[in-house]
Amino acid sequence: MLLAIDIGNTNINLGLFKGKRLLQRYSIPTKERKYYPRLKSILDKKKHKIASIIICSVVPKSERILTKGIKKLLAKNPLIVGKDMLVPIKNCYRNPKQVGQDRLVNAYAGSTFYGTPLVVVDFGTAVTFDVISKKRVYLGGMILPGLTISLDSLREKTALLPKISLSRPREFIGRDTRNSMLGGIVYGFAAMTDDLVARIRKKIGRDAKVIGTGGNIALIAKFCRKIDKIDPDLTLKGLNLIASKILHFF
Repeated sequence: MLLAIDIGNTNINLGLFKGKRLLQRYSIPTKERKYYPRLKSILDKKKHKIASIIICSVVPKSERILTKGIKKLLAKNPLIVGKDMLVPIKNCYRNPKQVGQDRLVNAYAGSTFYGTPLVVVDFGTAVTFDVISKKRVYLGGMILPGLTISLDSLREKTALLPKISLSRPREFIGRDTRNSMLGGIVYGFAAMTDDLVARIRKKIGRDAKVIGTGGNIALIAKFCRKIDKIDPDLTLKGLNLIASKILHFF
């Protein structure tokens, strides 16, 4: 089995793969920091079956802590995307090293599974748009504050707005403060997504597919009209795909 790990700013997602099949998926809050007890409880019974580990990270400190725990628990050195191998896609960023490895993994996985031209919209801690040309070149994209960050900033930067958790708004036109805030965030981001997708399609082709992923995709996709496919495990699948090319799993 392969253990794929995606270290994000909010959650660390782990996927156990056998060949192309995702057997099990787990999540650990990134802010926990003391990852070893959770790793042990998740992997202890399966550790002898895990042949290899691959990690993609946008949080260097968490990567170091988690890697140390993985080595202790599994007695194996994980492969780190961006260090031990590069994502096999042409990268047209002016400074290629500035692109988050998760974005490149999504671009590679999305273009492999769904074809090109393609737009991958990731609703995570940040909202990212990643654009892949018909010739399977990573062109770049956009980065915006995520839904939860935006909601939290309303509380932090105003005197009277309350702290609330992200959820589906009860109505389109809010009739109380909570639903006015939720409606603004959810419907606002949905409208923004649809408009940006329309503008991107004018640049790369009106037949471009749009894939949605990330922790908040299940919530926001209901309100977006231009997302063609939801794949919440796109990054983990991409890591498995990259590992298969290097380690010849399938």
